[in-house]
Amino acid sequence: MKVYALRSVPVRSLLKWAGLAPSSFYYKRSGGRKGIKPSTHSLTVRGERIDNKIVVVQIESVLRQEFCCYGYKNMTAELRELGWIINHKKVYRLMKDARLLYGARIRPLPFKRNFIRFRSLKPDRPLQYLAMDIKYVYIHGTGRNVLLLTVIDIYSRKVLIYQLRSHIRKGDVLVMLSLMLLEYRAEGMSIRNDNGSQFIAQVVRAYLKDKGILQEFSHVGTPEDNAYIEGFHSNLQREVIDRYEFDSIYHAQMILDRYYEWYNQKRRHGALNRQTPNHVFQNINPIPFENKKLLNYL
Repeated sequence: MKVYALRSVPVRSLLKWAGLAPSSFYYKRSGGRKGIKPSTHSLTVRGERIDNKIVVVQIESVLRQEFCCYGYKNMTAELRELGWIINHKKVYRLMKDARLLYGARIRPLPFKRNFIRFRSLKPDRPLQYLAMDIKYVYIHGTGRNVLLLTVIDIYSRKVLIYQLRSHIRKGDVLVMLSLMLLEYRAEGMSIRNDNGSQFIAQVVRAYLKDKGILQEFSHVGTPEDNAYIEGFHSNLQREVIDRYEFDSIYHAQMILDRYYEWYNQKRRHGALNRQTPNHVFQNINPIPFENKKLLNYL
């Protein structure tokens, strides 16, 4: 039997006749060498190298906003705004692995939160109930937002402490709370906040628990739960942010320092019967909230 070589027939035709894919025919083993492994950490603008698990927690926190169903491109922009150095390909991989792409359900947090039960409070003394929240402040000179974290006393509406930063992390929250508790006693104290990643961080929750402070979380997409500090932010927006153009974060810091001092010492508050926060906070025998309306008739 003679075998004739089909020298004039193209290789692809032969592969087609044999039913063999070209990629299989041309494949060559690389000697066991594999591609680059996916990174396990991500960088921040501060130069921190943080585990990707924290990035996923941040993504989940963003997606817990009511109506938010970002894809990986919008999420990339959000993470960059929050201070992460990350590209859209990595965000896609992380969201895919965590099943956070379109149509996926958001997994519940791995801890039980104490949700706010009563929106309206009637505290009978200062430092019984506190509220903290973050507000965006636009810096005209740089064309970017910075973050303002403030803690107020609900009884007196006094600003206890605040910080203005380009980015606020859980470490910043811990430092601020530590400084606050150097001046004020934590006994019998409760603090309410939203579900931001800075507040749900394990180290922040553990610190507050260790100090004996009850931490309450607002329901997702319900800013009314934290209405006291939302009302304060409304005043801040009207009286400062809408009236000033900030050249830099340092300019904003200078203006806010003056405003917060004036707010505590001079600004009369309707809910305090036109008294100032400092006056109510420092008064040894404060007027009960339910009796303050009687002063209008005296």
